[in-house]
Amino acid sequence: MIDQSALRAYIHSGDFLTPLRLPAGTELALSPLGQGEYNLNYSFLHPETGQRLVLRLNTGSQMHLDRQIEYEFSALQALLPSGRTPRPLFCDGSSLPWGALVMEWLPGRSLRYETDLEAAAEILSDIHALPVPPDCALLSPASPARSIYGECLAMAERYLTWDRADLAAARLLETLIREIGRLPLEGGGGPRCMVNTELNSGNFLINEGARSYLVDWEKPLLSEAAQDLAHFLAPTTTFWKTDDILDQEAVGRFLRAYRRAAAGRFDTGTLTQRLPLFLTVTCLRGVSWCAMALREYEEPGRALTNPDTLRKIRAYLSEDFLRHILENYVHRDFLQGVMP
Repeated sequence: MIDQSALRAYIHSGDFLTPLRLPAGTELALSPLGQGEYNLNYSFLHPETGQRLVLRLNTGSQMHLDRQIEYEFSALQALLPSGRTPRPLFCDGSSLPWGALVMEWLPGRSLRYETDLEAAAEILSDIHALPVPPDCALLSPASPARSIYGECLAMAERYLTWDRADLAAARLLETLIREIGRLPLEGGGGPRCMVNTELNSGNFLINEGARSYLVDWEKPLLSEAAQDLAHFLAPTTTFWKTDDILDQEAVGRFLRAYRRAAAGRFDTGTLTQRLPLFLTVTCLRGVSWCAMALREYEEPGRALTNPDTLRKIRAYLSEDFLRHILENYVHRDFLQGVMP
């Protein structure tokens, strides 16, 4: 957890005030804005311009990066031409344990799956259509699906070697790992673009009749658009902040909207082949992360905790949910007959 006295000292220091063009001694009031699993966010008003800004603090790196905050800052700089992401002002990787990032605050509410699928499709197509800068610093795995699967193995191992793991959940997780490991995970099948990889409904800021946005760029990559689309559509994503699981009609509606928005801007021809693979391995990633996170939550030392998150983690590791994933996204092709 971030020490509050250290945080107060930091926001009154020259390291923070000087990049904002504010004099020493300027008083700022932080308001909690939101908490992720590995970050804290605060909003504040710039006392001279009146602009509302966001201070983002990390408490760890899911990507195991030594310079996590600089990685996010670089991504936001590259994404700025999309008009769909916050403008970064500055980052400071040295003054707090995991660094600080200041960016503009953006308006909007969380995405609603029943009404906002077309808005999400337009946001993602605008981001995926961006030319990749020649000096782009984002990681680019050679085999994105294999990379996700490898991440799943590491996370699941934390649970499977835990003496308090639920036996039924462990057996189903092992079955998912074994069967998904037989899929053609090697290689890449689509053009590379900048992808978010963390597309839960709370990371979208929707504004009816105005521009909508995508925030929380903690884990961006250079990968295939199919990776993002699969994460957006997967039940392990939609069920996270809501109680929604998209049916085939909703998935088809989203994909048609995405193809319309992408038409003439970038090639979507590989989606038919690649999206089913990414959807399956993304489901494994969701339940593997929950397995790892449950052990973290049950053991001392975790920096941030959230009771709603813990409730969802337990729901994902229930026998019913794990069997739903196995039967509907592994034993059958959920997207058969859906792809436009």
